[in-house]
Amino acid sequence: IDVSKYQGAIDFDKVKAANIDYVFIRATEGITYQDKDFAANIESARAAGLVVGAYHFYETNDDPIAQLGNFTNTVSLQRGDLPPIVDIEKLHKNDDSNLTQNIQAFLDGLESHYGIKPIIYTGRNFANEYMAGFGDYALWLAEYEVDAPTLPAGWADWTFWQWSQSSTIEGIDGQVDGDRYSGSAASFRELLIE
Repeated sequence: IDVSKYQGAIDFDKVKAANIDYVFIRATEGITYQDKDFAANIESARAAGLVVGAYHFYETNDDPIAQLGNFTNTVSLQRGDLPPIVDIEKLHKNDDSNLTQNIQAFLDGLESHYGIKPIIYTGRNFANEYMAGFGDYALWLAEYEVDAPTLPAGWADWTFWQWSQSSTIEGIDGQVDGDRYSGSAASFRELLIE
């Protein structure tokens, strides 16, 4: 699953008991925003025995290095956590001129800071239009109401698939995004920070 402040108070022990193995948690957006529930969510999820991942919602009209600082000042990743994730799914008007270079600068900064290659979250249409050249990054693909996702150009496979925006699970009031991993338990462990 993936969560943010919109899920409110989460009982991660119940989430774990519902056979959830990992949770992506929104940490930051742009250059100034921090999710108010991030610290509590990541601490509680780790305490419940869930594998955690932290993601940044990338704003194309904000400086990538300032965005990097917002994320790295907010997120301390540990051994056994998933790599950092950049969520890029919308373009502000007239922001495509340096988009590729800016995203690459952000990704390079994440890799340098955390010592592991980040994951990209996006949708197929956005990726096809704006994300050429990033196919060597692990892909967390959003696509709903299909039996299997359709890969964007440049990617040979998906690593995670956000298949639902309306899952329900014990421990969370209301709906939550549902995600699937594409490989085995062993390959999942190989993704994690050492």
